[in-house]
Amino acid sequence: MRTLAVLFAAFLAVNAKVYFEEGFKDDSWQKTWVQSEHKGVEYGKFVHTAGKFYNDAETDKGLQTSQDARFYALSNKFTPFSNKDDTLVIQFSVKHEQNIDCGGGYLKVFDCSKDLHGETPYLVMFGPDICGPGTKKVHVIFSYKGKNHLINKDIRCKDDVFTHFYTLVVRADNTYEVLIDNEKVESGSLEDDWDFLPPKKVKDPEAKKPEDWDDRATIPDPDDTKPEDWDKPEHIPDPDATKPDDWDDEMDGEWEPPMIDNPEYKGEWKPKQIDNPAYKGVWVHPEIDNPEYVEDNSLYLREEVCAVGIDVWQVKSGTIFDNFMVTNDLEEAKKVAASVKETQEGEKKVKDAQEAEERKKAEEEAAAEEAAKDDEDEDDDDDADNALPGEATELEDEGHDEL
Repeated sequence: MRTLAVLFAAFLAVNAKVYFEEGFKDDSWQKTWVQSEHKGVEYGKFVHTAGKFYNDAETDKGLQTSQDARFYALSNKFTPFSNKDDTLVIQFSVKHEQNIDCGGGYLKVFDCSKDLHGETPYLVMFGPDICGPGTKKVHVIFSYKGKNHLINKDIRCKDDVFTHFYTLVVRADNTYEVLIDNEKVESGSLEDDWDFLPPKKVKDPEAKKPEDWDDRATIPDPDDTKPEDWDKPEHIPDPDATKPDDWDDEMDGEWEPPMIDNPEYKGEWKPKQIDNPAYKGVWVHPEIDNPEYVEDNSLYLREEVCAVGIDVWQVKSGTIFDNFMVTNDLEEAKKVAASVKETQEGEKKVKDAQEAEERKKAEEEAAAEEAAKDDEDEDDDDDADNALPGEATELEDEGHDEL
């Protein structure tokens, strides 16, 4: 049994493939990543940086959006492959250090199309999207038969300023997983969680609810009768009201007391409800097999995967994209993403130190301004105290000038 386990592990190792990996460790990315030149769009520029706060100034370098209110479009092509009968893993990291208010942080996966831009059809769109308090979600969109299909579930993305890894796993059995920082946040069936296919069942168009079907759970009690003293007016004249002393019937008309709610008013009488002896339950429309439904066991399949791209709009720039990986080996992707905790701790440490230094500087500047103000007040007091008896002060001179 142990031998089989070893052989299976060896088989997985041999068949594990990393189709694309990019960590932006040096400037070589400029030779492989291509800026879109699609007409009619003013694209923002990416800069190679680890940002304002980081765990490691070199290791944490990625591509950062640098201009506000811009579209960004950058792509990288690699050797084409198919995920037929295999697992597809797409992973990358996002750091919204600008505390993004509205903008995308997702990537797109393409086939071998020549020109990649915002209108180029894509195979997969995956990653976080934030806009105001109402939109903080992870997009998982697949193209199927020329149409883009959004996931039917709501996956919440991270909305802080630190690095986070997003991982999408698509398996050959038509199942999927979404992980954030190596923790599963969603999973399920491609057929169930996307509207790729028509429903398996539809309501029988020939079926109709029988005319004698009674779906009322309760009915009015036929033996219940309205009490004789039930009918009372809703409003009555205020018995405590008196005509004002200055009321003139000839001028003001005949006085009438104001109306008030009648405490004895009981509202419209209705007979009490009793269980309906003829109740048959809620009628359920019978379903039949949908003649338009055709099973597709290859929903997962992407015949030609050839490129990844960043294609987003951002109101406030500052997002850093890094750690791109396309592979069939989830364990290898998890090894890369395992560094996220250490990265986040380092980022928080540096950010806290920077904020502490900024607070210290602000306090010192405020103290210096206060000291300068106190010195100025003391100088004014000294000038007044040192004036000789009968000598006009500057204030007094100014007063005489005004006379």
